[in-house]
Amino acid sequence: WEEVELLGMSRSVTQQLSDAATRAQVTFSVEGEPVTVPGVRQIVEEILYNLCDNAVAYNKPGGSVTVRVEREPEGARVSVQDTGVGIPPDQQGRIFERFYRVDKSHTGSGTGLGLSIVKHGASFLGAAVELHSEVGKGSTFTIHFKS
Repeated sequence: WEEVELLGMSRSVTQQLSDAATRAQVTFSVEGEPVTVPGVRQIVEEILYNLCDNAVAYNKPGGSVTVRVEREPEGARVSVQDTGVGIPPDQQGRIFERFYRVDKSHTGSGTGLGLSIVKHGASFLGAAVELHSEVGKGSTFTIHFKS
C-alpha cells in the first residue's frame, strides 16, 4: 500500500490510451484536482485503465471521454463519463460479471473481464463503484475511494 495521486494517474492512463482514442475518433479530457488516497498503485491504475478503455471502445466516432477527479468528505472519487452507446437498464446488474458482454456483436477484442477487474479491484481497495447509464447517451462509472 502507498499513497496514490489520482489526477496524475488519470492523465497517465488517458495518455496510454491516446492512440486507441485517436483511431476511434474519441477525445479525452481530464479534469479536477490532485487528490491522494491510500491504495495499491497497480490496482488503481488497472481500474482506471479498464474504465477508460471501455469508454473508448463503446463510444462513437466524434465522441468524448471525460475523467474527473474530485475530493469527497471521506476520500475522493474518480468518474469516467463517455458519450457512447450506454447500457440497457436490464443488463446493468450483470456487467460486472466475468466474461459478460452487453453487446455480443461488438467487434472489439475484449474478453469481458474489464468490469469484473474493476469491481474486484475496487472491493480489494475498500472503494465503491457506481454506474449511471442511458442507452444512446453514454455511461458514467464513478469509483469512490476512502482516505
